[in-house]
Amino acid sequence: MGSLLRSVSGVRWGELRDATGAAAGRIPSLLSRIAYGDEDTARIAVDELGDAICALGFVVGEATAPTVPFLLELAGSPHVARRAELLDLLGDICRADQWHSAAAATRGRRHDASYQRQTGWETAARTAVYAGRSIVEGVASSVRPEEATPARKLLEVMDDTRPFPEL
Repeated sequence: MGSLLRSVSGVRWGELRDATGAAAGRIPSLLSRIAYGDEDTARIAVDELGDAICALGFVVGEATAPTVPFLLELAGSPHVARRAELLDLLGDICRADQWHSAAAATRGRRHDASYQRQTGWETAARTAVYAGRSIVEGVASSVRPEEATPARKLLEVMDDTRPFPEL
């Protein structure tokens, strides 16, 4: 896949499900289109990837956390188009708490345990975003406001997002 995304083949995408419940096998090609495509190709790929890993802008899936390091890699690369949209997507992932909210709402009921896997996906995805803080800080220091502003916004999201409640 070139100098970017070298380790994408190390993820067992075929064994993962995306946020819509579909097989996650298309994620590597979407990442590649973002990394190496022109502006329009990258824009469409970011939209499709957002739907796959953070459906509706607030529902993460099993494949979200493994995708985050690649999003951070792309967002930190000065030659990648649509970096602002990637940073916005990372913010959506960081804020996602649909599964924790559903688990909290059913606490003490028979369905309580059914959300354990999904809450783990949210926790892992948020942790992966936090692990890329140094990359986001680097982008936030850019002299280009179209890159620095969304990076600063993501840093604010990271600082303002409260930990998940104990379930």
